[in-house]
This record gives sequence, C-alpha cells and structure tokens, in this order.
Amino acid sequence: MLNEGEIAPLFTLPTEDGAQLELSQLQGAPVVIYFYPRDDTSGCTTEAKDFTEKIAEFEKMGARIIGISPDSIKKHINFKNKYDLAVTLAADEEKTVAMAYGVWAEKKMYGRTYMGIVRSTFLIDKTGHIAKIWHKVKVKGHVLAVLEATRDL
Repeated sequence: MLNEGEIAPLFTLPTEDGAQLELSQLQGAPVVIYFYPRDDTSGCTTEAKDFTEKIAEFEKMGARIIGISPDSIKKHINFKNKYDLAVTLAADEEKTVAMAYGVWAEKKMYGRTYMGIVRSTFLIDKTGHIAKIWHKVKVKGHVLAVLEATRDL
C-alpha cells in the first residue's frame, strides 16, 4: 500500500490518442491519476465527465488528468468519443500499474468475490511525490475535492 509523501511508482502506458504516457515525463507539474473499473459504466462515466467538466481549472494550475483502467485502447477510444471526454485515458490491460498503486484488489458484490480495480485517485506533486490519496472513491463531489487539493499544492 502506498502512502502520502512517497514517490509515485513510475510507469509507461499506451493512451487513447496512440501515444505512450510516461509518468516521469510529467514531473514539474501536478498529475491526477484516477483508477476506475470499466469504461462506459455509470460511476466511471460520471467520474470521467466530472473531470472533463473541470479540466480547464486543473489546466490553469498546470495539472494533467489521467484515467487508468484495464480496458483496451479501443474501448478507451469509444468511451472518450461517446462522451466527448477531455481527460487522457491510459490502458493498463496487464494491471501492472494498478498493482503497483495497490488498487487491484479483492472486491465483493452480491455475495461474489472477484479481483478488480478499487476506485482510487492519486494526486502527485511536481516533484513526483504522492501528495494525496483517495481510496474507495465515492464519485459524487470527488472531483471538487481533488481540485481543491490540487490548488493547495
């Protein structure tokens, strides 16, 4: 489990725009990484739309918003186009980044146990350290909390 103040694990992942996103290349500005279970599901869609709605405010602070899920690039492209999302979506199909951040975990729903993404957000400061962590995120109001924490950096 990662803690606030630690250096964020570095990673390289493909994004929906055909690029390779390297976390190390984003140092010097705040980065918001939000892990979500699946494209085009109700909570995940609301979260992505909420971040998109506030992206200009994040960008004024120089912050990048990156959504990561185990979905494929093709699914990310469809999801982004369907909802006109402005956030960067990265594909972690092997779940290596999710495991490094401790968000690939056992979950329970309707009496069934399975492995999946625990909705979580990490705010990384300009030096690459984790400034704030939100685990088991409830979508409503979450983006405003992240925006406020980003302003405090």
